[in-house]
Amino acid sequence: MKKTFLYVLVAGIGLTACNSNKSEQKTENPFFADYNTPHQTAPFDLIKFEHFEPAFMEGMKQGRAEIDAIANNTEAPTFENTIEAMDKAGQLLTKVSNVFFNLSGSDTNDSIQALSKRLAPELTKYGADIDLNENLFKRVKAVYEQKDALNLDVEANTLLEKTYKGFVRGGADLDAGKKAKLRAIDEKLSLLTLQFGENQLAENNAFVLLIDNEDDLAGLPESVKAAAAETATAKGEEGKWAFTLDKPSMLPFLQYADNRELRKKIYMGYVNRCNNDNEFDNKKVLSEIANLRVERAQLFGFKSHADYILAENMAKTPEKVFELLNKLWDAALPNAKLEAAEMQKVIDKEGGKFKLASYDWWYYAEKVKKAKYNLDESELRPYFEINNVRDGAFELAHRLYGINFIERNDISKYNKDVQTWELQEADGTHIGIFYLDYFPRASKRGGAWMNSFRKQSGWQTENAITPIICNVCNFTKPVGDQPALLSVDEVETLFHEFGHALHGFLSRCKYNTLSGTAVSRDFVELPSQVMENWCLEPEMLALYAKHYQTGEVIPVELVKKVQDAGKFNQGFATVEYLAASLLDMKYHTLSEVQDIDVTKFEDDYLKSIGLIPEIYSRYRSTYFAHIFSGGYSSGYYAYIWAGVLDSDAFQAFKETGLFNKETAAAFRNNVLAKGGTEDPMKLYKRFRGAEPNIDALLIKRGLK
Repeated sequence: MKKTFLYVLVAGIGLTACNSNKSEQKTENPFFADYNTPHQTAPFDLIKFEHFEPAFMEGMKQGRAEIDAIANNTEAPTFENTIEAMDKAGQLLTKVSNVFFNLSGSDTNDSIQALSKRLAPELTKYGADIDLNENLFKRVKAVYEQKDALNLDVEANTLLEKTYKGFVRGGADLDAGKKAKLRAIDEKLSLLTLQFGENQLAENNAFVLLIDNEDDLAGLPESVKAAAAETATAKGEEGKWAFTLDKPSMLPFLQYADNRELRKKIYMGYVNRCNNDNEFDNKKVLSEIANLRVERAQLFGFKSHADYILAENMAKTPEKVFELLNKLWDAALPNAKLEAAEMQKVIDKEGGKFKLASYDWWYYAEKVKKAKYNLDESELRPYFEINNVRDGAFELAHRLYGINFIERNDISKYNKDVQTWELQEADGTHIGIFYLDYFPRASKRGGAWMNSFRKQSGWQTENAITPIICNVCNFTKPVGDQPALLSVDEVETLFHEFGHALHGFLSRCKYNTLSGTAVSRDFVELPSQVMENWCLEPEMLALYAKHYQTGEVIPVELVKKVQDAGKFNQGFATVEYLAASLLDMKYHTLSEVQDIDVTKFEDDYLKSIGLIPEIYSRYRSTYFAHIFSGGYSSGYYAYIWAGVLDSDAFQAFKETGLFNKETAAAFRNNVLAKGGTEDPMKLYKRFRGAEPNIDALLIKRGLK
């Protein structure tokens, strides 16, 4: 129940009452019965848009009844009749929510967006009614106060702790006036975060760089031109070439297009999204979000939103986050400046009469890489056909954990591009169902993510539930007869999201609230990022990097080039990331409500920390969805925090063997299986034997 509501808030989508509750609707609505499908997967072929609202209404009705029964129980509060009962409540609401919210991100439409916006306040109220239910909190508090005498196991004790803290952090201890204010703030935030994301999607889809002169394509590989021609045709512009702000379209243009003005046009279109003073402008929206978060945090006695959020993360305080980020910033910025100087030399040597600009970086980085390492990324793509890369990730999981993957063509899909797979243990035991959704489309938001249609729960009980998980990405699409050929960055992203999926699949928890990826934000990236370490190792490349036409394994000399270039451009990559992380912290350590001039706020801060003009923050404020419409506010630092963990963790495999089963079992049993059942540092130390050392990360990135 609580977990469903928290997930909805992160997604920025709400629920509402339906217009009708006729019995015949219940009969026809797939959500109102057990799915008659393999492993209870959602019957997307039967689910219609009109089914969602009645299912939400009934889900809330049932959820309220279940909560009321717990809150008004005349028996003395116990762990079983209060804490466990809450963990099991709201199953219908969870069922419909998981389908709707996944579709809203991966395959949305005007109807879904309109419904989401219209219903957001209702969901906020629904969640607040639970968080602020005085009778319910009294029972939770009564159980919590006797926790030392209950003799609970570790997982049950953690569930009790988190449930109690969840109520306190949800406002249960506030006075009546503050509770009313909290409700109002949360309602506004639910609408604003939704609006932020919708504006970003609209701006992303609105931009197109349309080219009708083939000379303007000079420098681009034939595959990139062919993809752009297909995009133009799909937009009704036969005979032209269209480039969009989707990264598989934009980045190759920035890397290879000789036309500097057109590189500038597409890049500035990207970095100015939702900053064009039009109906989709996000400056006012994000300013309101930041201010409301200040007010909300201070209701709970915290100085800032970051203080409120980080109290439950591994970092604990903003000071700890800034300490790490500043240490890395000081190491990375000089490298980025050297990289910029190196590119300027190329410009000068070629007779260019201009200073390196942000929109030049990818183009000249590609030239420097080719000159220094004789490596052109277009040489690598033929060895990274998407299905081979996917199979490589599967093979890695098989070698580490004994998992087998069986494609299932009998499972309904929400889009024709989706693949469906079953995971099994080595002995054939069913683990879960996996949806893979790899290619961009107008109905999908940008980026890449893992989510669940159903979480694992009930481990070693008669009510055990197996997970149903999706990976959603925006990779390079197939063109004509040529399959999808990935960049190195896309290969790493595929392994990354697969790592998140394994975290969900290999969870072995009793309670839904604690299972899988239900861990602190700065720990959740460890299982994903550690997987990236394998993908460019020579032993791993030999397993999956095969030429899509000949089947030839990637040549040893090309692997050597990849290894030699492994630390190339890491100054840039680290600085643009850290700039975004520091910007996130700057917004969320504000301790006063103020009229934020977003452009000035961002520019002044990034200049104050020394960001060079040749590099933009990876995410500028107006499209920084991670922190303004996603779940990473005061948490974007988590990727580099987890980078310290994953670099150190991978050393365990380097020391014992890349596919060492004992090391893999230790990681599976102490990290992947445990979900949020214990303190993350305790879990990590149990796996590794000690706290992580930052040196492994610095060395990996060439910063030491």
